[in-house]
Amino acid sequence: MPHRAHLFTLRIGNALRESCLAEPYSIQRFSKDLMAGVTVGIIAIPLAMALAIASGVPPQYGLYSAMIAGFLIALTGGSRYSVSGPTAAFVVILYPVAQQFGLGGLLVATLLAGLILVALALARLGRLIEYIPEPVTLGFTSGIAIVIATLQIRDFFGLALDTLPESWFGKIETLLLALPALDPASLLVAATTLGLMVLWPRLKTPIPGHLPALLAGVALSVVLSALGHDIDTIGSRFSYLLPDGTAGQGIPPVLPSFEWPWLQPGPDGTVLELSFETLRALLPAAFTIAMLGAIESLLCAVVLDGMTGRRHNANTELLGQGLGNLVAPFFGGITATAAIARSAANYRAGAQSPVSAMIHALVVMAALLAIAPLLSYLPMASMAAMLLMVAWNMSEAHKVVALVRRAPTGDILVLAVCLSLTVLFDMVIAISTGIVLASLLFVRDLAAMTKVSEISGNRRLVPEPLPKNWSLYKINGPLFFAAADRVFSELELLCRYNRGVLLYMDGVPMLDAGGLAALEKFIASCHSNNIELLIADLQFQPLKALARADIRPIEGQLSFSPTLAEALDMVSNR
Repeated sequence: MPHRAHLFTLRIGNALRESCLAEPYSIQRFSKDLMAGVTVGIIAIPLAMALAIASGVPPQYGLYSAMIAGFLIALTGGSRYSVSGPTAAFVVILYPVAQQFGLGGLLVATLLAGLILVALALARLGRLIEYIPEPVTLGFTSGIAIVIATLQIRDFFGLALDTLPESWFGKIETLLLALPALDPASLLVAATTLGLMVLWPRLKTPIPGHLPALLAGVALSVVLSALGHDIDTIGSRFSYLLPDGTAGQGIPPVLPSFEWPWLQPGPDGTVLELSFETLRALLPAAFTIAMLGAIESLLCAVVLDGMTGRRHNANTELLGQGLGNLVAPFFGGITATAAIARSAANYRAGAQSPVSAMIHALVVMAALLAIAPLLSYLPMASMAAMLLMVAWNMSEAHKVVALVRRAPTGDILVLAVCLSLTVLFDMVIAISTGIVLASLLFVRDLAAMTKVSEISGNRRLVPEPLPKNWSLYKINGPLFFAAADRVFSELELLCRYNRGVLLYMDGVPMLDAGGLAALEKFIASCHSNNIELLIADLQFQPLKALARADIRPIEGQLSFSPTLAEALDMVSNR
């Protein structure tokens, strides 16, 4: 089907080819890409740093990811307007990995996730997003938002806490106990930053709100520091050591160098020991990263398709995401995927092709080289405020409220389970449980749609009365494992005193192994009770299933008719 080719084809760099080679790429289009790329690059710089910090690593590794993975994914992917880099969705996965295995373990997990994404693309599994129910997606994204917001409370209030417990309830208890010792100066900086981000959109200016908010936070922190208040900043919290022995505070103003991911520091600062046991321990996290990256990137592409009226190439997008996450760890880049907010901003800024996302990566690189010392002045309280805003936007609270108000009870239950398990345990358990629960509820609802009814007295379908002790029953709905046994059990009770039974099955689109077993059991029951069975108007799939099972007519016991009218004639002749 040509109109669905975008779901099955795989061609590296498909988006770039279609937008820049298949269509004329003029200077005017490049200028629009340039403006969009610069705009999104400016937005991405503080976000990439904040998300790296939230993931448990120094801020420069977020910039490395936006630079390298962001460029490669745009070059090789399948969505025209997607912008990739660190995203908030990964924080709940990456932070525990960074705490347990250090930077080296995090990069190795990202590398493994890249391999899994490439395998998904080669297996043509780009339709993956179609099988994730919306309550599951909303549940785990809202749960992630809650976890991210919880992790920002420490810096938002300037609490003197070195570590937090692993469990969510433990974090909440520790934070509440430390809250009376909050730092008023940090709280003032954070509140100012957050307030400006909330109020800025009302001015309806093209400048993103977090930029003036961060500048205000920096200015306020400088003033408060001059007055003697100790404001924690990127420069005061993070330090670096270059290969030539140069040490400094904040972010190193140099490009990342090639280094094997497993030679990066482990949890205790020493080189990570790469072994089979380490790989086995990292594999579950890598699989979770890959699945979430696939869902996030494809969901972003679907959102952009709705905004633009164009179609992404799902398998190529997965391939691009895989290649980006394969290469970035060799240069210190953490996990990256398509970011919905940055991608939407990219399109609204006038982007024409993936060139804008590639320019965004170059802008991040230029900022690293040119203004790294200035970035060190960003207060941690302002970064926490920005991540709180990211968490709120990610939660999509309006969609959650709408679903709770309008959706069936089963969908609300799936949402609540996914959200709770994401917060209290982890995303693997949440998504797995959510999909299984949603599937079971769907099977239950589908089974409830399969019904059997007697229509012997329906004169539109049965113009003449049936012979004595004959009945006509109509089955509507799929006869599968969850419905067939109930339906044929009802039929056994309904026709136990009949001499003959006519089954009208034009409303049965599907017959699976469970349905076939139940039907064979019903045929045997009719035979033991001397009831003649006539089956009429089978659709193609049930007819094929009966043929494969070698169920054939039996004289005086079992007959088949292609139409109801012919079946009624056969009964009348008897």
